[in-house]
Amino acid sequence: MKHFEKEALIKSFILFFLSMGTLLAVVFYHNYKNDLIHLDERLLSQMRICNFNLQCEALDIDFVPLDGHEVYRLYKDSKGVFAVFPIPGAKENALEIRLAQEDYRTLQETLFQERIPYILLVLLVISILSIVFSFYALYPLRNALILTEEFVKDILHDFNTPLASLRLNSAMLKQELGGNTKLERIETGVQSVLDLQENLKAYLLQHTLQEEEFFLDELVGKRLSILEKNYADLHFENRLSKFKVHTNLMAFERIIDNLLSNAAKYNLPGGRVEVLMNEGVLIIRDTGRGIKDTKRIFERFYKEHERGIGIGLHIVKKLSEALSIPIRVESKEKEGSSFYLDINKLLV
Repeated sequence: MKHFEKEALIKSFILFFLSMGTLLAVVFYHNYKNDLIHLDERLLSQMRICNFNLQCEALDIDFVPLDGHEVYRLYKDSKGVFAVFPIPGAKENALEIRLAQEDYRTLQETLFQERIPYILLVLLVISILSIVFSFYALYPLRNALILTEEFVKDILHDFNTPLASLRLNSAMLKQELGGNTKLERIETGVQSVLDLQENLKAYLLQHTLQEEEFFLDELVGKRLSILEKNYADLHFENRLSKFKVHTNLMAFERIIDNLLSNAAKYNLPGGRVEVLMNEGVLIIRDTGRGIKDTKRIFERFYKEHERGIGIGLHIVKKLSEALSIPIRVESKEKEGSSFYLDINKLLV
């Protein structure tokens, strides 16, 4: 099960469980209040019987002034619960029968504890129902997601044949015609489609691919060596030491590749691209054009230049979230941008 499916399942479970749990709490509170009322009625009945036979084991008997109390009615004070009963021939005094406060609280606690097993049993049933409900609610969405992913994977696979044909024929035309601006544009377009294909593959497959350990400096070094050939006027600097990372290689590689490609693509002539580590935070810094709106830079299809289609950084953000890598960006126009990836949890 993928991370967003787990998240949806957990949220559905929590929502259903809390809803049913709240209803259970209201019902329990209402029933408990009724039990307390019945307890008071039972105590008053016992006091009435005690008034006739005076055989009261747990009750205290005393003669007290009426003081405005109504007879045959239960009262409560700080000392406990009591009722007064008339004494034949006495108008100002009455017979008080009382249950001590400590004994009364014991009876209340007993009522509460008797309901705990039933509450736990109902909570168990609610938990099972919540799990069943969550799976049942997510099942159609999960099937739709699987079908969509399979369709996209098939499309990506079918891209290989026409793209390979385009690359082969453009290379043959380049040999026949030599350097040509139109051919270079075709090659650039084909490469852009290939990059998008790799991004989509990484995004779709990163949940299922096995995690592995690799050296970060070697990965970055390979990507920089490729960029150095395509951007000869830029200076690339790999300032990483021997850091070993444990995560999904394909997804992580796409994150690094996209960030480095953007750092080179939108740089200024004679600019610089640096990769360094600071307290577990991977920093990719460039001296390029900068970003106007850093808050929108990860939005899908948002772009500030004519080049690209505005999906690269959106995929970077999604892959970073999937790998639990916090990412942020700082940028100033005409000075450059810095991307910060907190990979402390991935370091071995």
